[in-house]
Amino acid sequence: MRDEIEIDDDSHDEDIHPLFRGAPSSTEFRKLRKRLVRETRAAIETYDMIKPGDRWLVCLSGGKDSYTLLAVLHELKWRGLLPVELLACNLDQGQPGFPATVLPEFLTERGVPHRIEYQDTYSIVKEKVPEGRTYCALCSRLRRGNLYRIAREEGCSAVVLGHHRDDILETFFMNLFHGGRLASMPPKLLNEEGDLNVLRPLAFIAEADCERFSRAMNYPVIPCDLCGSQEGLQRMQVKKLLDEWESRAPGRRNVMFRALMNVRPSHLPDPQLFDFASLIPNPSNSKDSGGADVPVLREL
Repeated sequence: MRDEIEIDDDSHDEDIHPLFRGAPSSTEFRKLRKRLVRETRAAIETYDMIKPGDRWLVCLSGGKDSYTLLAVLHELKWRGLLPVELLACNLDQGQPGFPATVLPEFLTERGVPHRIEYQDTYSIVKEKVPEGRTYCALCSRLRRGNLYRIAREEGCSAVVLGHHRDDILETFFMNLFHGGRLASMPPKLLNEEGDLNVLRPLAFIAEADCERFSRAMNYPVIPCDLCGSQEGLQRMQVKKLLDEWESRAPGRRNVMFRALMNVRPSHLPDPQLFDFASLIPNPSNSKDSGGADVPVLREL
């Protein structure tokens, strides 16, 4: 992080953004809050997400991650560190029992500009996906398409999602184990049409910190019963694997995430990524001939 975020730890409720009012006064929570703000700002700067004057559609599902995203972005904007307009958006996908009044009331009470959109994608997913198969892929595509449409209608330049560091790692391993490719969720992505950015400002933040923050703030978290009701999801298997690695070697997730930011194309066997044909030995460069040393590719 370039500059430390200064937060007055003794500030009263009226001195902070409404999304933080009622926050615990413990030193532990203040450190957590400061870390969330600092790491979000670092991701925004690292991936050059800001164009002053833009409008962002901040997607709010009602889960712990999206509440954390909403609060931290508004904290940065309130402190003059995020010169964009924020519009919170919840897409009500028609799931049975979804508490439709929770998010509108939460946002209205805190003075957060928002749009609530109802689209019954739940029925489409239930109709199209065979019994026993996972809903996530189709559900995600339908949700993303609607969010893109809403962003365009609202004059937004970016769709902002609450994916965190652990989501990025899990997606990497999902692609590695099941997709046969090295790929993950980029913190900044241009959509296929080329008219919208997809941003993930929580890219440096651990899922556990989102959990601790939303629980401490007592935000009205809404679980996703559609996907959560299905057992054997590949993502849950990957999450369990990462949890086991982390328990055996604390800090393993951080190391793996740093690896994703430290790619060596010449040390991966992808001929489309690196020009291996150009690696031609030149005997005149050897030490015996008096030439300078040249880099030699070695096996890992």
